[in-house]
Amino acid sequence: MGIQETIGTPGTAGATRLVLLGSGELGREVALEAMRLGAEVVAVDRYAGAPAMQVAHRFHVVDMTDPAALRAVLEEERGRPCAALHVVPEIEAIATEVLVELEADGLLVTPTARAARLTMDREGIRRLAAEELGLLTSPYRFCESAEEVDAAVAALGVPCVVKPVMSSSGKGQSVVRSADGGRAAWDYAQEGSRTSIARVIVEGFVEFDYEITLLTVRHAGGTSFCAPIGHVQEDGDYRESWQPQPMSDAAAARAEEVARAVTEALGGHGLFGVELFVVGDDVLFSEVSPRPHDTGMVTMATQALSEFGLHARAILGLPVPAGRVPLRAPGASAVVLGSDTVEAPVFAGVAAALATDDRIDLRLFGKPESRPGRRLGVALATGPDADAARTLARDAAAHVRVEAGLR
Repeated sequence: MGIQETIGTPGTAGATRLVLLGSGELGREVALEAMRLGAEVVAVDRYAGAPAMQVAHRFHVVDMTDPAALRAVLEEERGRPCAALHVVPEIEAIATEVLVELEADGLLVTPTARAARLTMDREGIRRLAAEELGLLTSPYRFCESAEEVDAAVAALGVPCVVKPVMSSSGKGQSVVRSADGGRAAWDYAQEGSRTSIARVIVEGFVEFDYEITLLTVRHAGGTSFCAPIGHVQEDGDYRESWQPQPMSDAAAARAEEVARAVTEALGGHGLFGVELFVVGDDVLFSEVSPRPHDTGMVTMATQALSEFGLHARAILGLPVPAGRVPLRAPGASAVVLGSDTVEAPVFAGVAAALATDDRIDLRLFGKPESRPGRRLGVALATGPDADAARTLARDAAAHVRVEAGLR
């Protein structure tokens, strides 16, 4: 796809339409950035009131893992007059075989249907990176039963990590710390999987110095990189991120080489979140998302063009900064989590959070239900360096309390 010369008016035959398959907090920011550029946005998700639905021009509530239901929505949108139609997967749980079939029939999928298919499960992308591209990764085995997990644990040693081949936000992921812990990890993975496919990956533990997300943008003008993002995870889900993560010149160069190799193999235009382990100057590939990354929410504070703005520009064929995307200031993010199951949550302490420092910003996602550990918002901060910003973001997030509201 080349440069897009015109963008029409939403709701008309000249519209440039984005259909977001997934309408959470990341999808909402993509929707807002695309709408600022004049695009028409249609939000799709499995539940009503999802964050992107609250700002989109139109929405559909549908189970996107149901091939017939997904096809019906996409065919309906393709049947509506518009000048350009972009289908933008924003989550993993999608019947990607439908995307592959419709792309072959002329539908434009961002970045590509193949990228969505390969990255929807950890097996496809791990085999691409390790077996086809020859990149360094952690040792791994794929398993289809508790007995196979036990064998993998014995072969790889403990500690090791067990993950469903398809899940999100760390669901179903656990660390096995004893030789007899495989069965419990298998059972937990089945609970957290986003499909009925009983398959997991067992990964040998990597003693890395730190891990990063390298946001990589493929666009009409080439490939660009954001400054590396460091992050802290708990139970497989991120809690804090900061930018930039200090790296040696050699490690930074190798990280870009790895990210370029993976994203070129996936193809298409858009922003990719490439997760990497760094050991000295060595870089190991972990995972990649062909869409904005949760740790990249920090870019809403640190960059003039956030990861969401970069994604929207790349999708629409609009200019993206060449080489390395400029960093406006060091910064950090810290999540606001739910602690109880409540409907229509109310947020207390917002004013106190914002009053902690004039370099603080806050994003509350508007999710209609709170659950223990569910990400409901994020505090953002800039500072003289990333460590100072981390302190500010953590303090701000700690002020926000989630309470039961009125329906």
